Amino acid sequence: MSDEIKSDELLDKIDFSPRSDKGPGNWMDTSVQIRPGMYCYASNYKSVETLGLPNARPWNPLEDDWKLPENWQEILHQGIKERLERFRTFKVFMDICVRCGACADKCHFFLGTGDPKNMPVLRAELLRSVYRNDFTTAGKILKKVPGGSALAGARPLTIDVLKEWWYYFFQCTECRRCSVFCPYGIDTAEITIMGRELLNLIGLNIDWIATPVSNCYQTGNHLGIQPHAFKDMIDFFVEDIEDVTGVNVEPQMNKKGADILFITPSGDVFADPGTYTCQGYMILFKYLKDKYGLDVTWSTYASEGGNFGFFTSHETMKRLNAKMFAEAKRLGVKWILGGECGHMWRVINQYMDTMNGPADFLEEPVNPITGTKFENAKSTKMVHITEFTADLIKHGKLELDKSRNSNRVMTFHDSCNPARGMGLLDEPRYIIENCCDQFYEMPPNTIRELTFCCGSGAGLNAGENIELRMAGGLPRANAVKYVHEKFGVNSLGTICAIDRAALPTLMDYWVPGVDVVGIHELVGNALILPGEKKRTEDLRFEPLPGFEEEEDDE
Repeated sequence: MSDEIKSDELLDKIDFSPRSDKGPGNWMDTSVQIRPGMYCYASNYKSVETLGLPNARPWNPLEDDWKLPENWQEILHQGIKERLERFRTFKVFMDICVRCGACADKCHFFLGTGDPKNMPVLRAELLRSVYRNDFTTAGKILKKVPGGSALAGARPLTIDVLKEWWYYFFQCTECRRCSVFCPYGIDTAEITIMGRELLNLIGLNIDWIATPVSNCYQTGNHLGIQPHAFKDMIDFFVEDIEDVTGVNVEPQMNKKGADILFITPSGDVFADPGTYTCQGYMILFKYLKDKYGLDVTWSTYASEGGNFGFFTSHETMKRLNAKMFAEAKRLGVKWILGGECGHMWRVINQYMDTMNGPADFLEEPVNPITGTKFENAKSTKMVHITEFTADLIKHGKLELDKSRNSNRVMTFHDSCNPARGMGLLDEPRYIIENCCDQFYEMPPNTIRELTFCCGSGAGLNAGENIELRMAGGLPRANAVKYVHEKFGVNSLGTICAIDRAALPTLMDYWVPGVDVVGIHELVGNALILPGEKKRTEDLRFEPLPGFEEEEDDE
């Protein structure tokens, strides 16, 4: 798509004004038009079958017949009923919205596409209208009166309504920015989660979610990498790090009795630029082992911190998340340290303790080097690596050479789930400021709790929906462009594997000249390892500042 539609052409397509060619005047009467570039491919039936989810079969969203069960309406009606009874928030969110529109212009997909059904309030109405029709007294009475359904904002569950659900619930990254601005505290992301759960009841998922979930269920990570292949990749990194530093970092695998179990998203092990972040972890752990005797182990079983089950159903999320606690118990570690990931940390912070906990067999996390108690991890027994590293820096436990990153003019993208879902705001910035000379914030209404999404989260990071991703990422890219032009920012830091996968394409499209880096890539470059050789290259094998001429001479 980036070759076919240039960035200025995509901007020209955004139109917020009401137009007759967008369909009938009443949004309830508009049938959905599923357009290539704006949707992900249907789930592979083999992945659905492996997970034991309903109605596994080949199907195509562009065809009229989606091969649904004959009683699909009954299944969805019962699914809504069960969730209204089980989740009080869902019932409340269905009832209390007054359609004030405070959330309307807060969604990056609405800002990037101009499609009114990407307003969070209207996306929720797609489901709420059926709720009013079938589950409220007013809706049941008014639909018997001519024009009453429109008055109640109610719609029967037709095939067109169902297709709208599928199309628009998979144009939401569950980033929760809209919820920050809702005067009633409605979490529209939770409505999207419920919508996707309902769609899964009749076999309507997308492949970029269903297949990673299936892989993770079978092999422990989203990419379906076998344990020996996971270790092979780590071994490749050992060789690269030794080329750069002259030190063998000697990571440990599946070691029983280690102090800490480290788990990171598989994207850090198998996809650039996350691989450089992974090497940063390895350098840090080597430093801590040599200087302080800290014993950290990786796992080839719990080789995935991310959780695409989060985008499928509560039950699937729980199934995938269980492996981390199970592996910690098997290895007999004290507590778990987690890598730079987005949805991994929303699941851990908001769901894990009640789904898979309490993890009473683990200790309350304490940094054995500084003595700091991580009070926020008292229950889950899992600490985010930026909390851990920031604590080490604060207590003067790391020897860092900031000049090694002096060629990077940094800004920081608050990943939605760690920022809004976990409150992890200051620690990554503290690390950047201690590893780099130049750091500039994007405008205040685009960062921290108000951060814009990358436009590719919640399972939408696929090639086939590239136009949607570039449109949805426009607000974030626009903020990066501001600091790029004003301060010369050339590097965008982030603590999410999806961001590290998605943002490079977004930057190339909207803000050429800005690299994407993980925070621990910066740490790996700056950290002075005991016994290291004179370092002239960074982890990307690019010359460190001041060594460019030596590279030219060669």
